[in-house]
Amino acid sequence: MINRELLELRRAIKSRKPDFVRQESWRYVRVKENWRRPRGIDSKMRLQVKGWPAIVKVGYRGPRVARYLHPSGYRDVLIHNTDELSKLDPARDAARIASTVGARKRAQIVSKAKELGIKVLNP
Repeated sequence: MINRELLELRRAIKSRKPDFVRQESWRYVRVKENWRRPRGIDSKMRLQVKGWPAIVKVGYRGPRVARYLHPSGYRDVLIHNTDELSKLDPARDAARIASTVGARKRAQIVSKAKELGIKVLNP
């Protein structure tokens, strides 16, 4: 696997990040935990009062070098045709075939990627 150090760095920094939960999601069953920004004028969470959960801020973002990496360690690159495969570096990049590509062209892309030694994330 490539970029093992970057993935380990991303995992270590992510472990220090709090779990961001939607305000009052712990109180009501109807309110899911999916993050929504608190916007109320008297919201304790928006005001970042001590004792309330943390809100999403730019400082919690992951390291720039490890951003957009697939869990396999490759950079995830969207591919629409076989010509775009030639621009990839097999050591660093992995191809993800676009959802709009049909079965025939998808088969061509997979075979060309095998020739070039490029990993396809969704063959």
